[in-house]
Amino acid sequence: MPKLTTTAAEMVRAARARIEEIETPDAIAMVGDPTVVIVDLRDPRERERTGWIPGSFHCPRGMLEFWVDPESPYFKPVFGEDRKFVFHCASGWRSALSVATLQDMGFGAAHLREGFSTWEAQGGPVARLAARLP
Repeated sequence: MPKLTTTAAEMVRAARARIEEIETPDAIAMVGDPTVVIVDLRDPRERERTGWIPGSFHCPRGMLEFWVDPESPYFKPVFGEDRKFVFHCASGWRSALSVATLQDMGFGAAHLREGFSTWEAQGGPVARLAARLP
């Protein structure tokens, strides 16, 4: 196996040093704020398994750059709105890298520092799929 010159943890650390991080209680206070879009980067299976922040916009990580870019055929109009964007994943690693990339593209955003992992335990509301009938 080749030796990496930079680890994923180092990349996350470098990203966090240059982006806006939002603590969970502050993000909880943003739920329902019409000037804020909370963007969930997690895989659809993660959302099904653990739930999601009510009103959040789901953008799978693999499509982020394309959905944000107005010149892309995949552009999503929500990203053209004049609102504050707060991205999250499960633990804050993917969202930190994502927001650093968006910053490099000229798109201003922040991320939920701890991700969804502590959201519910800190009192954040969670939406879930309806229970399936047998």
